[in-house]
Amino acid sequence: GRRALKNLSLSYLMAGAHPQAATLALKQYYDASNMTDRMGGLSALVNFSDTPAGSQALSHFYEQWQQEPLVVDRWFALQAAAPSTTVDTIRALMLHPAFTLRNPNRARSLIFQFCMNNLHGVHTPEGYPFWAEQVIALDQINPEIAARLARAFDNWARFVPASRSAIKQALEHIQGQATLSSNVGEIVSKALKI
Repeated sequence: GRRALKNLSLSYLMAGAHPQAATLALKQYYDASNMTDRMGGLSALVNFSDTPAGSQALSHFYEQWQQEPLVVDRWFALQAAAPSTTVDTIRALMLHPAFTLRNPNRARSLIFQFCMNNLHGVHTPEGYPFWAEQVIALDQINPEIAARLARAFDNWARFVPASRSAIKQALEHIQGQATLSSNVGEIVSKALKI
């Protein structure tokens, strides 16, 4: 409980742009004796500042933990959910040697986190086509995983008109694929009937 409170306090200091917050986050990251504190410091740096220190901490973290697949998944997920992350950032991370769409956990940690949880990044003119592209690519590899990702916007009719139109267009693009699996096809067809 104390660690959770400490990390929440650190994130508030970073969000409030306290003059010493970045220094505290860096100190917590590098001095941490457990993964909770290390991730708390890294999360504060990644989510609330776009600085070279944050990039260096991300590189350091990967160097330290690259042999631990579950920890690398968290590393990808943290970057995917960061408010400053864009489609271009995700595309660059998809080129990382540790990333492959063929690994369901890796796909969830990067693609799902971005498409389903990063409201700043995915709700953009390039975000919806990117989501559709990933649904189509995953459908060729693992239709069940693709079907879960396809559900990200099955409630598209509730969005504001500009987003609604773009999401509908992305859904129609997915539906137009000749080799679409029945799993994804059913979800997209139901979504478009709304």
